[in-house]
Amino acid sequence: MSQRQPIRIIDRKTGDEFEEVVLGEKWIRWAYQDASSSLIEKMLFRSPLISKLMGAYYDSALSRSKIDPTIKELGIDESEFADSKDSYKSFNEFFIRHLKPEARPYRTDPNLILSPADGRVLVFPELDGNDFAPVKGYPFSIEKMLPGIHERFVGGALAIVRLCPADYHRYHFPCDGMITQSRDIEGALHSVNPIALGAGPDVFGENKRTYTLIETEKAGTLAYVEVGAFGVGAIVNTKTSGPVKAMDEKGYFKFGGSTTVLVFEPGKIQFSGDLIVNSAEGKETLIKVGEELARIV
Repeated sequence: MSQRQPIRIIDRKTGDEFEEVVLGEKWIRWAYQDASSSLIEKMLFRSPLISKLMGAYYDSALSRSKIDPTIKELGIDESEFADSKDSYKSFNEFFIRHLKPEARPYRTDPNLILSPADGRVLVFPELDGNDFAPVKGYPFSIEKMLPGIHERFVGGALAIVRLCPADYHRYHFPCDGMITQSRDIEGALHSVNPIALGAGPDVFGENKRTYTLIETEKAGTLAYVEVGAFGVGAIVNTKTSGPVKAMDEKGYFKFGGSTTVLVFEPGKIQFSGDLIVNSAEGKETLIKVGEELARIV
């Protein structure tokens, strides 16, 4: 097995680096980094069966006992919860919890693109053609991620917000606009953890995902992609048509690590400077829903 390399994240508020706590880390490393595990990897991560079974368990009352240990292990801030943890009837009810409005403040500036989710963000200010590479040496394809509609985004900009089990798992619209198209694409349920990304599976082109095209007044058309991952019971979009406002809820992920991707047409936005610097160094930045992600050009 490969030597363990910790996942280091930059805290946007303090500028400090910290090591990410990964639930089930030894199993992820075994499945993706151990050469002897190829058959297991295929059974677990290319078939949705295990994830569906996990989803059923986390929807059941039997899973309530997991709530307290998870809060403790991941250091989740209970003061942000809109409801008491004792009110959740299953782990998934806790996982898709609402937060108090004041827990995620945001600016109502029509020239801003806001972070759609809590997570760890990498930004690509100007794509070199069709490819982007969140893991050094392993490119991913916009064409594979967005089949049939990718042409308008070639050479554009892209942001990946990776959610972990500790994060708030509802996601929001980053700006005002109008939904013009959406599509569900079935696929595998590879982990979106950097451990798995570095091992080679094309999570953005192979995983189950949904994309939504949003026409905006100032930022052109953007593609909003939700990528499912191992253990995710469902991608649930609660707003699928019509006009949207910045920070309206778009949907939520049930249990598991997941990812949202925003893809912009060329020349429409400029990412925040700190995110550009950190991403250029290959480092993810901890970001919260509603924080400034970019400005419209």
